[in-house]
Amino acid sequence: MDTIPSRSTGVVVGPVRAVLLGVEKHWTWYRRNWRSTAISSFLQPVLFLLAMGVGFGSQVQPGEATGGHSYLVYLAPALVVVTAVQNATWESTYAILSSFIWQKSYWGAVVTPITPAQIFYGQLTWIGLRLVSSAVVFLAVAALLGAVSGPGVLLALPFAVLAGLAFAAPVVAFSATRETAEGFTGLFRFVVIPMTLFTGAFFPITQLPGWLRPVAWITPMWHGVELARGAAFGTLQLLPALAHLGYLLVMAAVGIVLGRKYFRRRLAV
Repeated sequence: MDTIPSRSTGVVVGPVRAVLLGVEKHWTWYRRNWRSTAISSFLQPVLFLLAMGVGFGSQVQPGEATGGHSYLVYLAPALVVVTAVQNATWESTYAILSSFIWQKSYWGAVVTPITPAQIFYGQLTWIGLRLVSSAVVFLAVAALLGAVSGPGVLLALPFAVLAGLAFAAPVVAFSATRETAEGFTGLFRFVVIPMTLFTGAFFPITQLPGWLRPVAWITPMWHGVELARGAAFGTLQLLPALAHLGYLLVMAAVGIVLGRKYFRRRLAV
């Protein structure tokens, strides 16, 4: 990584270069330690697809609920979104707290001309790149397993990344306010797991009790699943697609505003 003079020199780093330097920092660490995340990022989603799509799915007959597709094909585009949101949660919690508290890498960066907001943007960009890489690998394996119905499934990738970032941005902001990991367990247990199980990935939410469906509607995972599955099967309509995209973009924007605010407050020097 290029040497950056201290903030006192008055040297200014452009916003794009600052973000790229942040991404380079994360990449330098990741290329040496990628094995520590390989199971959760790549292997676990594939095993889940095999267990649910091939194992359990062998007992599910194609029908109206699956759009006439086999359960494996029905499940694949949704699992791209599920995996993205789950990976985004991991990347937005302990990794953020570590950079503030344990490794303190944010504090090293903030004494350079890179601003707290640019550090935040670099972190969010890196999370997005991680989501892209894991989604590409998952889709490639799904195609080898015969779980891909056509080229439309490729659109599941950007929709999954958007859903992941829509959740990651506010979670990064939340993590920036923490002094300990307390609260992360509750986030995974009471938000991520129910969101995974009850937002339409494994069965239509019309099977849920009426009072529970609005809860699914406010989750980014449901919007991502609807977009990904609709694109994969060619059933995505313009107005619903715009509504789903609008919700995810607004959620991401709110998270970005909060994240920038909390990074500036915490890294003020």
